[in-house]
Amino acid sequence: MTADRPPLAEGIPDRLYGRRRGHPLRPRQQLLLDATLPRLRLSPAQARDPRAAFAAPVEALWLEVGFGGGEHALAHVEANPQVGYIASEVFENGLCSLLTRLVPEGEEATGALPGNLRLWPQDARHLLGLLPEGCLDRLMLMFPDPWPKSRHAKRRFVNPSLLPLVARVLRPGGEWRIASDDPTYQAWVEEVFAATDLFTGAPPAAARPEGWPGTRYEAKALREGRQPLYWVKRRV
Repeated sequence: MTADRPPLAEGIPDRLYGRRRGHPLRPRQQLLLDATLPRLRLSPAQARDPRAAFAAPVEALWLEVGFGGGEHALAHVEANPQVGYIASEVFENGLCSLLTRLVPEGEEATGALPGNLRLWPQDARHLLGLLPEGCLDRLMLMFPDPWPKSRHAKRRFVNPSLLPLVARVLRPGGEWRIASDDPTYQAWVEEVFAATDLFTGAPPAAARPEGWPGTRYEAKALREGRQPLYWVKRRV
């Protein structure tokens, strides 16, 4: 097992995601991965002392798992300069989407970058295994892949086998924000949290709460007539 891939507990699937790349990368996208991503990448060594990875002292530490196109992560980074924000995504096209928003063309290796943002372009569960106990103030899971087929249920990030891993890195009272527009996943979230005493929280909201930036996935769901739900679960 390598330093950036600590062993996972028995019963946890090898991975939760599908492919890492969609359409072939354009030259500009490849340059972003080669020149910009290393400037923001959180290393395994830094993950063991994450607050020290940021350019200035931070008052809180947040993690977003699977940031998609990056609009939700970047809205938080801009609005909360006092927060150290770790954004995790394995899908290369998603990484490129976020990086494209950050630097103008031609400045991939030199353009200014947010000092309060770090990226983890690998499986987020391995990051959870590296982070210190109780270091996170907030974890966000926005419109994850629902893996709707029952045989794929073990790949859902909200999973009985993963709850202890999340609980370990959230401080007591720390919050786990979850949003989904998929009815199967919504029912699954309710079922999983009803069976644990690690987290507590009110029933989900049907309208996006204040302070939750919108995402492209939410906008698509609303256009297509699906009702998103929004949970805040707190570490006991």
